[in-house]
Amino acid sequence: MKKILAMLLAMIMTLSLCATALAVNEDVEGELVIYSSMYQFVIDMMDEALKKEFPNLTPGNDGSFFFYGGTSSLIQKLYGEMGPDKTGDLGCDMMLVAEPALSLELKEAGYLEPIEIENPDQLLRFPYDAEGYWYPVRVCNMVLAYNPEMVDEWAAKGVNIPKTFKDFATDPSLKGYISMGNPMTSGTTFAAVASLIQDNHYGKEFLNGLAANEVMIESGSTALTKLQTGECAAIMILEESVLKVLKEADDAGTPITNLKCIYPEDGVILIPSTVMTVAESHSKNVNVEACEAVEKWLLSEEAQKLILQGYMHSVFAGMKEIPYDSVDTDGLIEKDLGVDWENAYQNREAINTAWTEIVTTK
Repeated sequence: MKKILAMLLAMIMTLSLCATALAVNEDVEGELVIYSSMYQFVIDMMDEALKKEFPNLTPGNDGSFFFYGGTSSLIQKLYGEMGPDKTGDLGCDMMLVAEPALSLELKEAGYLEPIEIENPDQLLRFPYDAEGYWYPVRVCNMVLAYNPEMVDEWAAKGVNIPKTFKDFATDPSLKGYISMGNPMTSGTTFAAVASLIQDNHYGKEFLNGLAANEVMIESGSTALTKLQTGECAAIMILEESVLKVLKEADDAGTPITNLKCIYPEDGVILIPSTVMTVAESHSKNVNVEACEAVEKWLLSEEAQKLILQGYMHSVFAGMKEIPYDSVDTDGLIEKDLGVDWENAYQNREAINTAWTEIVTTK
């Protein structure tokens, strides 16, 4: 009899523990849409994890929690939804975009809801809004890349592989052999350009150098192909794009040796991507409670490990894990050129105009 009672007690305790585990975030309900500039494969991982973590929360975009777009295109979408008087409702409840300048702008416009995260100063190694209007979730790293197999061939042509962002833009030997993204459509490229043309960095001479060197403005995939085939000597690109190609080749059993990151000697450009909750008065589904739960989950260890699997760096202080084949995150922070996000927000139009007039009309 005692054995039976003991077994029953054990079963009850096991069921109780299971029920408790299953009950985590089961009370989070309603519908949710997140505007995001994360790559689609990362969105897919996040979607799957969110559906498991929040089984009663309804994805609000054709079966997905996410609506994808490049940061710059999402900004234009948001402007359209806000309207000229900045009073319109948005088509989302949360945002996870590539650069913090938009967070500053939306906070000032009254479009964000503050969310309280416990001990953020101890949790995070990147800046956050002290009032809780935005927090960093993932960190993109703008670097250069080259083809190690072609170094001698380029040298024979008198072309130098750049060691710095300055060399990339101003070394005349690279004329016609460099490529980068478009800041008018890519938020991370906009952030990099905003940083490099700051007065305390290279100013507009950086743009003049790009124009003189006849930089090609292309997607990351096109630039990577040209790098590997020898059409480009160097490209400016997100580290994660390079690491993804290397990892997929390794996983397929066909490792490649014609692609490698250059971590510029004059500094990298780290771009923390922020999460924001839309104010209830402007949100699509008026579901701040769900947004708060999701925002806290994004700053959990489980979510941060997905960020690392997406070849981006974690925002957690003390996190020793790094993306595949990358370098120490804290070491990168020491080399970070930095972006004046207030300047990027206040002068977004002027930066885009300078790019258009100097680089794209060369």
